[in-house]
Amino acid sequence: PQSQKKWLAPEASVVDKSKIYGGEEDAWDQNTEQLFEQNPSWEDVRWLKKEACHGLPLIVKGILTAEDAIEAVNAGADGVMVSNHGGRGLDGALATIDVLPEVVEAVGGKVPILLDGGIRRGTDVLKALALGATAVGVGKPMFFALAVGGANAVAYLLEMMRRETEAAMAICGCESIADVGRNLVTRHPNGRVGKYVRSKL
Repeated sequence: PQSQKKWLAPEASVVDKSKIYGGEEDAWDQNTEQLFEQNPSWEDVRWLKKEACHGLPLIVKGILTAEDAIEAVNAGADGVMVSNHGGRGLDGALATIDVLPEVVEAVGGKVPILLDGGIRRGTDVLKALALGATAVGVGKPMFFALAVGGANAVAYLLEMMRRETEAAMAICGCESIADVGRNLVTRHPNGRVGKYVRSKL
């Protein structure tokens, strides 16, 4: 019976990729999922490491749990990237900064941990580093800068973020990245930051 048939994700071949590559169809968000395997497994990661990397480091992106971080490392990943892909896969996914600590603890220093999502300022960079990230990815700000001012704007953006990060470190009393630790980050006791109210002097 139809109700007992096992559901399988559609193959990437259901879309004429030549139309996407040729610019006849928009591949940003609307069709990109059709270009990739929709049911990847850890065996695929092992295969990539063995057959496709040829000495290049393999970074597994999309890690949001300690369990997946461990699986990625065991499958041969040279690094993991904590990412929710901008919420495009699941708009209710956890924020990457919230899951970073458990991933850091699970990996235990075996491989570098990158983080993307929500990195807009130097203070965001500092928070990620304080919670254990090795480095951060900067996505949307790069696209915005490129669209507005080209390569020069991208260079300016990166320099601005570097200055902001250094300023935030100085304010926190950190002379180098080695001085950045988890003690720099805290949360409001109820788990969220309430509305700020100016004191009346």
